[in-house]
Amino acid sequence: MNSEKQTNNEQLANLNTPLVQSGYERPDPVGKRELPMWFRDITNLVIFVICVLIGVFLINHLIFQSFNVVGPSMEPTLEGVGSSDRLIVNRLPVTAAKLSGQQYEPNRGDIIVFKNPQTDGTTETDEYIVKRVIAFAGERVKIDDCTLKVYNQAHPNGYNPYPTLRNFASNDSSVNTCVDGDGTDVTVPTGRIFVVGDHRIGSYSMDSRDGDDRPSLGTIPLDDIVGPVALRIYPFNKAKVF
Repeated sequence: MNSEKQTNNEQLANLNTPLVQSGYERPDPVGKRELPMWFRDITNLVIFVICVLIGVFLINHLIFQSFNVVGPSMEPTLEGVGSSDRLIVNRLPVTAAKLSGQQYEPNRGDIIVFKNPQTDGTTETDEYIVKRVIAFAGERVKIDDCTLKVYNQAHPNGYNPYPTLRNFASNDSSVNTCVDGDGTDVTVPTGRIFVVGDHRIGSYSMDSRDGDDRPSLGTIPLDDIVGPVALRIYPFNKAKVF
């Protein structure tokens, strides 16, 4: 009996004994390794270059784009022979129209840059062209006896748009008075515009005119328009806002 009581007392004593923390696995932490300075410099440079390239891409495709004028087709407004004019084209109207799900349409008289509709990747033709907007979808353009007329609902008998076109200035009457291409008779299709170069005498400008068997670009799809010319930044003495 005493033996049994002693055993119970020992068990109670064991229950009252404080627990001792058992051991556990403790992994040794690995110290943080510092990257070499040269590696960090190269990484930062690569990230900076990538950011710059992305910025340039976005600016050129969404905000503005720069072009050189080549050839005499827009003389005397723009020079493309000798010291070529450098232009800034405003991409914002085109970008805004696309973001709103609409199609950009310039104003009559605007000087625009557009993709050459005859460029197929196999020829040496210019990829982009600069001309002046003359007529829109549904309007009829006729050239007779050196005079271009636009026929529309407001002018069923036709009118000459050149006297009222803004941004046009010349002291050369031989360039301004006559519009070459007699026999041109074009009704502008939907989604297109009719364009003409400012040097309208002779074969200096290949554009939407097709009279006198002249080579023609035809009417220009609205989707091919890069944007309206906003600035001439070079030559510096001829800098101008259009």
